[in-house]
Amino acid sequence: MITEAALDNAHWCQAMCRAHGRPGAFGPRAWTNPVRTPLYYPDAVTLTEDASVRDVLDGIDRSAPGASVKDSFARLDLAPEGFRLLFEARWIHRPAGTAARTPRGARWRPVRTAADLAAWASAWSDGDADEAALFRAELLADPTTTIVAGYESHEDEADEGRIVGGAVLSVRAGGRVTGVSNLFAADGTDPAEAWAGCLSLADTTRPVVGYESGDDLLPARALGFEETGPLRVWLDTGA
Repeated sequence: MITEAALDNAHWCQAMCRAHGRPGAFGPRAWTNPVRTPLYYPDAVTLTEDASVRDVLDGIDRSAPGASVKDSFARLDLAPEGFRLLFEARWIHRPAGTAARTPRGARWRPVRTAADLAAWASAWSDGDADEAALFRAELLADPTTTIVAGYESHEDEADEGRIVGGAVLSVRAGGRVTGVSNLFAADGTDPAEAWAGCLSLADTTRPVVGYESGDDLLPARALGFEETGPLRVWLDTGA
């Protein structure tokens, strides 16, 4: 299941890079991008357990520090190449057919317009304009990507209120899983409710996958996710 999760995640990275006009390329063991990727997105993602250091480093731009590699199977040691370990996380998996819980206190729906996406990105980034600019309107036309948002409930159903949570759902063509990424809960919102809202719009006839770390694993576990293995993200320091 980690292989499917890693491939789905690489396709989401590809969708983000494509929206910025700089798509990468899929090889047999890694996805790589020869030009620098958008903020927070890796320059390479390993797709198989036997991916080598050369599989990832030969396909990325290291002309200046800052490139990153997502080692999906936590198998590579990139320290000798001048990288430092940025963070570790755990892949998570929710079996197909697991019942979704109805979210409380918010109405959830897909984001369809550029204006709604801008509001979603502002909520996701906590108002940071540079971070919000990651989410371009081109993503709305990507058939592999669905951005979802939860809106604060009001008595007047025409008034959706502020965005209280959101996530990105990804299903690559021919894929066997639904990926969840960029999940967030706004201040005062229970993260478990954000997970419930996201899952209420996901295709749960297939397994749902993603990755989290630390305390962020707890609400995912409460909604039926299990940990399936480690991943590591490495950052090129230029040393």
